[in-house]
Amino acid sequence: MEVRPSDSIIDLRRVCKTFAKPSGEPLAVLTDIDVSLRDGEILGLLGRSGSGKSTLLRIAGGLIKPTAGDVLYRGTPLAGPSEGIAIVFQTFALYPWLTVTENVEAGLDALRLTRAEARRRALVAIDLIGLDGFQSAYPRELSGGMRQRVGFARAIVANPIALLMDEPFSSLDVLTAETLRTDFLDLWTGHHLPTKSVLMVTHNIEEAVLMCDRVLILSSNPGRIAAEIPVALAHPRDRLDALFHDIVDQIYSTLTSRSLESLRAHAQASGGTALSLPRVSVSRIIGLVERLSAAPYAGHAELAQIASALVLEVDDLLPVAEALHILAFAELSAGALKLTAAGHVFAEGSTDERKRMFREHLLRFVPLAAHIHRVLDERDGHRAPHVRFETELEDHLTRRDSERTLRVVTDWARYAELFDYDVRSRRFGFTAVSE
Repeated sequence: MEVRPSDSIIDLRRVCKTFAKPSGEPLAVLTDIDVSLRDGEILGLLGRSGSGKSTLLRIAGGLIKPTAGDVLYRGTPLAGPSEGIAIVFQTFALYPWLTVTENVEAGLDALRLTRAEARRRALVAIDLIGLDGFQSAYPRELSGGMRQRVGFARAIVANPIALLMDEPFSSLDVLTAETLRTDFLDLWTGHHLPTKSVLMVTHNIEEAVLMCDRVLILSSNPGRIAAEIPVALAHPRDRLDALFHDIVDQIYSTLTSRSLESLRAHAQASGGTALSLPRVSVSRIIGLVERLSAAPYAGHAELAQIASALVLEVDDLLPVAEALHILAFAELSAGALKLTAAGHVFAEGSTDERKRMFREHLLRFVPLAAHIHRVLDERDGHRAPHVRFETELEDHLTRRDSERTLRVVTDWARYAELFDYDVRSRRFGFTAVSE
């Protein structure tokens, strides 16, 4: 159903955002974004690191201007920060020299209220968010959870129509985050907040399903809306509910399908040498193979199961799963991971057997590793400069992705004793074993 302007608090229409690379060339971060934040909903933005979630939130809040497109707040073009929009950041962002009350009052500076009215509103917000009794405390006296509560109080003290939250629970430990998340939902569902709509950035899939009415999944390079998933569950939501699990699995399935599309697209470029490798250590690869091969999985598991058991978020788990898929130690599909026959053998192998298998799979399934090895083998002295391969990759990848991919392939090759890299001379070369 098309959303009418009257149904929306914030509308982003065909929004694009580019930044300049060091070379001066434009780097597209967001492209063709159409988002409507509706009255009475919590809307989640979910995606991998680098998908532009936080940039999109800041554009919606008027903190960053889009390169192209329109941003409307209640039907009116948004030219900058608005009194009706407040933001809760990932970090606490408190003034250490101010008390709790004074930090909350800082959220009212733009309203030019009398001192008495500002103090009254601050105390109401402090009580609402569960900070009563800590009014005179300084940030250094508070735990992480309490500091983030101050951030929430400072955001709601101005009675915002729209509340934007940028991973507000990610810097907290699991128990503290759960408590604060639950308290916020109680305030929201109990209609104790002045806020009409919430836009929340997260990379925690369960958090998104627990809190949001809709979840927008962003793809990367550049960021765009890849899917919209409704969450038609009544509050309070039960993580053990089969319907809850179905939505979690649907999101994982969507993310994995997008991930595999990206891998296939990169694999087709430059004969596969331009495949952007996930930044994953060999120890994490081995750890996930061992975990998958053991009970209760016996080589096959839903990503949601693994994430829950290992307390991993999508940015932690999906790159390792992608690495296993690239190396053909496992197959990634439909939100699940299944060890291949080689993966089972690798899990049971000795250290030397694992190194040998890893070397074979690098040469067979990672074209960049095979390319570097072939160049070294053909050259007298078996040495080649870093810039030679970096330049090739930058024809297809950003400089950042090129550097990261070369670091990853070097780490994997060192483990497999395929080739080495000298940081001082910035040259690749064969190890003693390779020669």
